[in-house]
Amino acid sequence: MVERVAQNPGGRASAGGVDQLALPFGHRSRFARADFVAAGSNGAARAWLLGANPWPEHRLALWGAAGAGKTHLLEIWAREHDAVLLRGADVTRATLGELFERPGDALRAVAVDDADRADDQQALLHLLNAAREQRIGLVLAARLAPARWPVVLPDLASRLRATMAIELRQPEDALLRILLLRHLADRQIVVSQPVTEWLLRRLPRTASAIREAALRLDQAGLAAGRRVTRALAAAALHDLLDQEETRAS
Repeated sequence: MVERVAQNPGGRASAGGVDQLALPFGHRSRFARADFVAAGSNGAARAWLLGANPWPEHRLALWGAAGAGKTHLLEIWAREHDAVLLRGADVTRATLGELFERPGDALRAVAVDDADRADDQQALLHLLNAAREQRIGLVLAARLAPARWPVVLPDLASRLRATMAIELRQPEDALLRILLLRHLADRQIVVSQPVTEWLLRRLPRTASAIREAALRLDQAGLAAGRRVTRALAAAALHDLLDQEETRAS
């Protein structure tokens, strides 16, 4: 039996006289439609991706900072449209050959996460062209707008500039609060309301910082074998927190 208990200096912990390892449990993000938190910052992306409006050349790009919700929306769309979901590094001529030449299994849609990280630019160009010719829905997700990707192929640059691109903006305060509470709940981290409010005042106003904070608090609480206090949070998140605010408090 493995439990979330604190390690002693010898690397083991005791609960009820039984030595047990304190191991971090894996955490999986939830990508169902019901788990997506709708907000003004992601409203345009939701409307274009999940709505009924057609996209120019059947192609759409979502872009924004890490943690803004691109992957979640991509997973929703891929599931609901029976799409093949790829990572940018998977976009190679060999992979595309398998996708577009599968006998008796028509390709319906393709979604590419981290599309700006596709090293094989010729393959990415082929994907855009093939999807347009076969009228296959194609969604690309990246941190930068397609027109700003570092591409060297003129034809690919032209296709990317012609792609409708929708930004997921930085989350508003209400969304950051929901995200923090959800990340803490998903990891079963007990944090009092005063400490939660303290965190929200001092953490950077980005979804990626909220996610990183929850991960660190989980690890710190596991190592300490106790609930998260303000002192424990300050130590675990010292390089993330607003230091001026922290000293003032």
